[in-house]
Amino acid sequence: MTPRRILLAAAAAMPAAARAQIAWPNRPIRLIVPFAAGTTTDILGRILAEAIAREVGQPCVVDNRAGAGGNVGSVAVARSAPDGYTLLLGTNGTHGINTSLYPDAGFDPVRDFTPVVPFVTTPVILGVPPALGVSSVAELVALAKRRSLSFASAGNGTTGHLSQALFNLRGGVETQHIPYRNAGQAVTDLIAGRVDAMFYHPLGFKPHIEARTVRPLAITGAARLSNLPDLPTIQEAGLPDFIVLGIWSLYGPTGLAEEVVARLNRAANALLADLAALANLRAQGVEPLGGPPERLAVMTRDEVSKWRPIIAAANIRPD
Repeated sequence: MTPRRILLAAAAAMPAAARAQIAWPNRPIRLIVPFAAGTTTDILGRILAEAIAREVGQPCVVDNRAGAGGNVGSVAVARSAPDGYTLLLGTNGTHGINTSLYPDAGFDPVRDFTPVVPFVTTPVILGVPPALGVSSVAELVALAKRRSLSFASAGNGTTGHLSQALFNLRGGVETQHIPYRNAGQAVTDLIAGRVDAMFYHPLGFKPHIEARTVRPLAITGAARLSNLPDLPTIQEAGLPDFIVLGIWSLYGPTGLAEEVVARLNRAANALLADLAALANLRAQGVEPLGGPPERLAVMTRDEVSKWRPIIAAANIRPD
């Protein structure tokens, strides 16, 4: 038997699963984004999808599955086959907050997923429509004490929702939470004055801040943003112990092969090491994370532990 025939015979004798792993990927990959098109998560998902496609040589198609604060898309990935063709761009909402917020989110953020890579992080911005007539956090708190204010968010359990709850706790006020199915519609209603305020990521607010249709009051990070140096942190603005960060990470369903994880991890880390791509992300107010899958495993467990007591103390429930 010739060497070629020996190799062919050996390949035919291999289990189908092993042959599939070797061939991966031989068709397009689907990256589920658990929020609507046009949102921050969607924008970041498309950036990451392009990096994955370059690394593996197959298209990586974004599939928006919005609903229930990211639970709908997350459940779809948790229940998918661990073959490397269905991935999730999760957040610390889906993989930290929701497990304490929802009586049954439909998935376990640790048990039902394979961590691939922590991608990027950012604080969120507190923004209001200029017509509201406030220009500082102190003025917004004072207004909230005089009349009821409404805060939009991209859904229950998102960083916008948790930030609104902390605003109530730290400001000693009661505001109304208005969850939307997607952040794009929430921002539209904010600009139109149908809601009074919103905590949202710099990437999503940036064009509206530049167009002066949204007035930023503060950010929820520990330090000011380099591209918005005049914008104070919310702690500087008078609300203590107030740090909320958005985190985006790549996950697969549990059981994803190590070889697949390694290639996907390499794609994301290569993107974050590219100086031009990194400068573009930072200009939007997003900071890189990156690192090995083990780092994401630790971060996921830490986020679950961090938000559980905050949600209990604020008595947050799905609206």
